[in-house]
Amino acid sequence: MNEIKQIKVNAIKNGTVIDHIKAGTGLKVINILKLKQSDVIMLGINLKSNKIGKKDILKIENRELTHDEVNIIALIAPNATLTIINNYEVTQKQSLMMPKIIKELIVCPNPKCITNLESITSRFELTEEKTGTIRCGYCEKKYQVDDVSIKI
Repeated sequence: MNEIKQIKVNAIKNGTVIDHIKAGTGLKVINILKLKQSDVIMLGINLKSNKIGKKDILKIENRELTHDEVNIIALIAPNATLTIINNYEVTQKQSLMMPKIIKELIVCPNPKCITNLESITSRFELTEEKTGTIRCGYCEKKYQVDDVSIKI
C-alpha cells in the first residue's frame, strides 16, 4: 500500500511558464514581475529536478513577459526555461541566458558612480557568466549579480 501520490497542477490556457528557476528564487521573480493578488499564478518552491537538483517553477496565466522582464529574470535565474502557452499548446520555448549588456535594469552599488549622481542610464557588461560577474560601464567596478539592486 505504499503508493506514490502526485498532485498535478492544472495546465494554463494562455500565459507563461518559467521553469528551472534556482531553488528559493521564485518569490523574487514574483516581486520583480509585480504580480498582483488578482493574477492567476502557481509557484512551486524547492521541487525535485533531475536537471538542477532542486528548482522553483512559476506559471502565470494570461501574461507574456516583456523583453526587459525576460532580461531581468535571466539575471536572477540564468539557465531557467521560459515557455509561452497559447490555447494549451507550447508556442515558444527558450532557455534564458544572462544578457551580455545590461542597460537601465541595474542600479550601480558604487555611490560615487556617475549613474547615481546624474541622470545617466546605467550600463553593465557581463564579464564572467559562470560566476555572474558584471562590470559597470562607467565606474568600471565589478560586482556579482546577486549583490546589485535590480530596478523594479
